[in-house]
Amino acid sequence: MSTPNPSAVETALSPGQLREHYISVRQSTRQLVKPLPAEDQVVQTMADVSPTKWHLAHTTWFFETFVLAAMDHRYEPFNEGFDLLFNSYYQGAGPQWKRSKRGILGRPTVATIEAYRAHVDAAMQQVLGDDELSCAWAPVVEIGLHHERQHQELILSDIKHVLATNPLRPIYRRSADGRARAADTSPTREWLDVAGGVHHLGFDGAGFCFDNELPRHRVLVDDFQLASQPVTCREFMEFIDDGGYSDPRWWLSEGWNWVEEQSAKHPLYWELRGDKWWQFTLHGMEHIDEAEPVCHVNYFEADAFARWRGARLPTEAEWEIAASDLEVAGNFADDESFHPRPIVDDNSSSTSNHRFFGDVWEWTSSAYSPYPGFRPWEETLGEYNGKFMCNQYVLRGGCCATPRELVRPTYRNFFPPDARWQFTGFRLAK
Repeated sequence: MSTPNPSAVETALSPGQLREHYISVRQSTRQLVKPLPAEDQVVQTMADVSPTKWHLAHTTWFFETFVLAAMDHRYEPFNEGFDLLFNSYYQGAGPQWKRSKRGILGRPTVATIEAYRAHVDAAMQQVLGDDELSCAWAPVVEIGLHHERQHQELILSDIKHVLATNPLRPIYRRSADGRARAADTSPTREWLDVAGGVHHLGFDGAGFCFDNELPRHRVLVDDFQLASQPVTCREFMEFIDDGGYSDPRWWLSEGWNWVEEQSAKHPLYWELRGDKWWQFTLHGMEHIDEAEPVCHVNYFEADAFARWRGARLPTEAEWEIAASDLEVAGNFADDESFHPRPIVDDNSSSTSNHRFFGDVWEWTSSAYSPYPGFRPWEETLGEYNGKFMCNQYVLRGGCCATPRELVRPTYRNFFPPDARWQFTGFRLAK
């Protein structure tokens, strides 16, 4: 395996800050899995979903492989067989266990993986306790911490699918945020006018960013309008009631194939009981609050709704231009709601109702592709993002399962157009 270049990323963290950050991120992961018994942590319900224990091990493997083993040949691996089991897709790091078969392995046990995390954490504390080593390897460690933050989000979205598949509909944990609001308090959607011209896209500032957010570059756009808020459940119910899932006029060809193959009739986790819509949440089955942003819809569903409404999805450039000067505030994983909150009118003239950040990832119409002049990180870490720039679409803004630390106006998420187990929604553009 090629040794990662520690200068692949710039970091502004001091050795002390890096040590504290490492401890905080690793503890946050432990808190997320605390409500889950070992039996829940071993289940894989589809190829896109990984068992919770795999996420715990893979994020640990990252530090073991790209820091400990790369910097010191004297480091003793916890179990050399873990290189095969917990390497996700890094060809430069060796072979990988097939993704779709992660759930067939009873061992290593959850307890063994906890011991693995403790083993690597102890070794990492020694590295981070040496200011010289900490400074030298800080860029790679920081990538690893942001990588673990991403897997914290995946732990939540994956376990939601696992629990929803169980006919007993077990809960992750009970809601304590009192988010229920009257559905008739949501503000009317308005259209935000955004001037076209030459704009800049991509990260430009201090602190961390992923390689796919670079380089900053110019884009030319026409004047456009963007909806002032994401599409709500109430609006999406109107699409369903109007026969949206049975009318091929609104669907891309591949999308209509998906509808027929999946017999799709509504968003993932929705269920009609009598004349009331319910949905499965991480807090169990709940009535759908019609003022919530619609969630767990894929690109095909978002695009079909937009056509039905006589609108379209925004490009990622349009989304970033509109959001670039806004405060990154919203309903993130840090709030521990783990579910989109209703859009309510707070009688404010500010952009607080626009909800560009948090709640739901927002589909754009832009294919996930490299920016002009894109250069992936060096060596094996270069496989992190660039190799996936094919057959996927960009999403923006973060969601209720995304750690706040990850989100900024330039952050690019990406999924294939049929994916909907993530907390994905959308807003309209003209």
